Amino acid sequence: MRYMSDREAHFATRRAIPIDATEIVRLRALMFEDMGRDPGLLDERWRRRNVDHFTARLAQPDVFAGYVIDKPDGGVAAVAIGWLNQHLIGTANQTGRVGYVANMCTEPAFRRRGFGRITLTALLDWMRSTDTRTVNLHASTDGEALYRSLGFTDPSETALTLRLN
Repeated sequence: MRYMSDREAHFATRRAIPIDATEIVRLRALMFEDMGRDPGLLDERWRRRNVDHFTARLAQPDVFAGYVIDKPDGGVAAVAIGWLNQHLIGTANQTGRVGYVANMCTEPAFRRRGFGRITLTALLDWMRSTDTRTVNLHASTDGEALYRSLGFTDPSETALTLRLN
């Protein structure tokens, strides 16, 4: 387990709960805008559907988790979301559990304070507590250095994707 620096200790992470869904979706929209996605796609309908989705998923604490850091004046400054999938048991993964990290975002005013590392470390600690041995993610250019510093590596096998219409 990594210990927090004095700078990080002023902000504590906590497990997200369903009532946090609206703030998580607000940060999710910021994340997509930072990635160059069309802000027009992030309309009120999209936000409502995402709030409903996160509210339901955060109520499944055995397989879905979010860790957040609260802003001093209310709201959420940073979030890391992840979930567990059950795969077949293999030779390298005796539990078959595979974690996935997504929705890493820190509000611009709170960036460069280690919030991404704090929330992601808490999420990975939760995954370890479930005996998950493999964790995957898709890294943005901005996040890649953080992920590699925590031990993420390039996959040893070629990953392919098929989008079914």
